[in-house]
Amino acid sequence: MNAIKTLTGDITKLVMDAIVNAANASLLGGGGVDGAIHRAGGPAILAACQQIRQTRFPDGLPSGEAVVTTGGNLPTRLVIHTAGPIYHSDPDPEGNLARCYRRCLELALEHRVQRIAFPGISTGVYGFPKEAAARIAINTIRAFLAEHPEIDMSVTLVAFSPADEEILQRHLK
Repeated sequence: MNAIKTLTGDITKLVMDAIVNAANASLLGGGGVDGAIHRAGGPAILAACQQIRQTRFPDGLPSGEAVVTTGGNLPTRLVIHTAGPIYHSDPDPEGNLARCYRRCLELALEHRVQRIAFPGISTGVYGFPKEAAARIAINTIRAFLAEHPEIDMSVTLVAFSPADEEILQRHLK
């Protein structure tokens, strides 16, 4: 049974098949969720990201694209890294944010993920308005799950604060 739920918490502590990293284009760690995932996951994640940069994306991960690595020391099998749009400088921030969610779900399906958790992609220092980001995330996830009724996937949207979770909950209704 496909489901979308929300919670406020630390995505690095969740037991999932995959968690999504709101990565920067370098894939080499950074602040916010990206830094937390790299710190908690350990050197295996960084090594996998470095390999991806050397072989697939030497100029960095484009906005709207996603890649998969090991979960390293995290209680999750996989990390799906996606580079969200920088709201005020991306030529198509809404389209690229929707592509981030869709591409992560495509990779999750490819890797037989049944439980996946997303942070708020681009809603931190990348400046995407939280209301718009929640609407895009939920609409994109719902559309993807509707297109794939044969899969059994539970999607958890992880909020940074109770106020952020309230925004997600409003858009889920």
